[in-house]
Amino acid sequence: MFLKSVFKAASKDQWRPIIKAFTEVVGKDGVVRRKDELLTYECDGLASYRQRPAVVVLPRSTEEVAAVVQLCNQYNLKWVARGAGTGLSGGALPLEDGVLIVTARMNEILETDLSNQRVVVQPGVINNWVTQAVSGKGFYYAPDPSSQIICSIGGNIAENSGGVHCLKYGVTTNHVLALKIVTADGSIVDVGSQVPEMPGYDLTGLFVGSEGTLGIATEITLRILKAPESVAVLLADFTTIEAAGNAVAAIIGDGIIPGGMEIMDNLTINAVEDVVGAGCYPRDAGAILLVELDGLEVEVTHNIQRTAEICRENGARETTIATDAEKRAKLWKGRKAAFAAAGHLSPDYFVQDGVIPRTQLAAVLRDIEALSQEYGYPIANVFHAGDGNLHPLILYDESVAGALETVEEIGGKILKRCVEAGGSISGEHGIGADKNCYMSEMFSAVDMETMQYVRTAFNPKGLANPTKLFPTPRTCGEAANAQKTAQWKGAQLY
Repeated sequence: MFLKSVFKAASKDQWRPIIKAFTEVVGKDGVVRRKDELLTYECDGLASYRQRPAVVVLPRSTEEVAAVVQLCNQYNLKWVARGAGTGLSGGALPLEDGVLIVTARMNEILETDLSNQRVVVQPGVINNWVTQAVSGKGFYYAPDPSSQIICSIGGNIAENSGGVHCLKYGVTTNHVLALKIVTADGSIVDVGSQVPEMPGYDLTGLFVGSEGTLGIATEITLRILKAPESVAVLLADFTTIEAAGNAVAAIIGDGIIPGGMEIMDNLTINAVEDVVGAGCYPRDAGAILLVELDGLEVEVTHNIQRTAEICRENGARETTIATDAEKRAKLWKGRKAAFAAAGHLSPDYFVQDGVIPRTQLAAVLRDIEALSQEYGYPIANVFHAGDGNLHPLILYDESVAGALETVEEIGGKILKRCVEAGGSISGEHGIGADKNCYMSEMFSAVDMETMQYVRTAFNPKGLANPTKLFPTPRTCGEAANAQKTAQWKGAQLY
C-alpha cells in the first residue's frame, strides 16, 4: 500500500507542470483532470471498450490545438483526438497514460460560399448543421451517417464516414476540398485547395480516413451540392433477405444509380416498429428494401417505376412509392433509428462494418445467418445495400462471462468472410482499435510497412493515436482476444 501511494504521488508530481502548461493554453475550463469527470470520455460509440485518459484538453482554435500538440511532443505524451465520440471502431478510445484532445468546443461554421458551393467549418461542427446552414438557399451536404444529428465533421474526416447516400454521391473524402491540419509535432499545414483540381500529391485524400494517426484537422473546406429537382422513395418488402439482396444487384445492373439503397431484416423491422411505430414496415417481411432516387423529375418518375418493376421481378410482395417530403420522411424514419432500436432487443450489441460486392450479398448474408445459428447469438442486419456495406448487429449480454469475447470472434469471422468475397473489413466505421488485428487479412506485411512510411512521415515519434489502425505487435492477429481483453480492462500493453 505504501509503494502504491508513493507511485501515485510521483505520477501526480510528474503531471503537475504539464497540466499547468495546458491550462495556460486553453484556460482552466479547457482542462479536465478529475476522475469522475474523465468518465465522460472513457469510450466512444463502441461502448464495450473503456479506458479513462490521464487528462482531457479542449482547445477552441487551430493555434490552441497546435500549442497543445507541441506540449505533448515536448513531454513525449501519447495523445488521441476525439470529436463527438460517436465512432464505432474504438478509434477515439483514450490511452491510460495519454492525453485526449477533444474538439467539441471548435464548433463554428467559419465561412459559407454558395457561389462556389463550399463551406468552411471547424471540426466540432455537427454533420447535420452543415445542411441546416445552407438548406434555405437550396443546398445540402451529401455525406449523411445515421448519427448525423450528433456526429462531428472532424470525426467524419478521421474515419472517412459514409451514410445512406454514399452510393451515388460518395463518402466524406469525395466532399472535402481542403484542410488545415496540425501534425504530430504541432506544425500547422494547409493541404488541398478551394478548387477541386490541384497538382502534386493528394495530401487531402491521404489525410481523410487516417483515423487521427497523422494529425488533427482544425479547419475543413467542404463541397456542398444543389438540392435535386425531384426525390422519390420506394419501399419493397420481400419474404427473404436474399431476395432483397438479389433485387439490389438487379437494379444497379439495369443502369439505375439510386441516391441510396438500404436493407433491414425481419429482426430489425420489428425492433424499429416497436420503438418508432412508423406503421409502414410489414412485420412479417423477411426483409425490406428502401430505394431513394433523385434528380430531374422526368428521370426520377421513369426510374422509380422501373425500380418497382425490378423489385417485383425479384420476388417483392408489395411496393410503395412516396414522393412528398412527409411520406418520404416516414419511410426513412425507421431506418435512421435502426441502431438505437437494436438496443431494445438486447442489453448490448456488437456492430461490424464490412463491405462486399453487391453480387455477393445473398451468399454472405446466408453465411452470417449460419454463424448466428452456430454460436446461438441473434444477428440483426441493417445496411447500405447499394455499395455492399454490411452492418450486422450481434446481440448479446455483456454481463454474461465470455460473451464479449465470443461476439468478437463472430465479428472477426464475418470480416474474414467479407474479404474472402472480394470486399473489405471496413466501409465507413474505420479500423480503430476494434479491427486492427484483422488488417493482415487484407494487406501483406509489405503493404502495411509502406503505410507505416506515410505514418512516420507525419508522426515520427508515434505519439498520435499510437495503438490504432495497425496491428501491434506483429503477432496481434494470433493473440487478438488475449490482447483486447487486457487492453479494454485498462492495461496499456504497447
